[in-house]
Amino acid sequence: MITPQWLWEFRDAAGAVLPEPTSPVFTNQYDAEQWLGQTWHELAAAGVASAVVLHAGAPAAPAVALSTQVG
Repeated sequence: MITPQWLWEFRDAAGAVLPEPTSPVFTNQYDAEQWLGQTWHELAAAGVASAVVLHAGAPAAPAVALSTQVG
């Protein structure tokens, strides 16, 4: 039995995929989204502008903006 794999792809402000940081692999979308909710501040500080959740390598939802700017 193959376990579903969910992970995040991180992009810079221009939309280019960043090689780092890397995402852990999750067995469900809920855990992936919960992790992003807990770590988005650190990711944004590391230069991540947006994140796309991937399911088995394909985008499963629209990109999520990670901005610390209020505006």
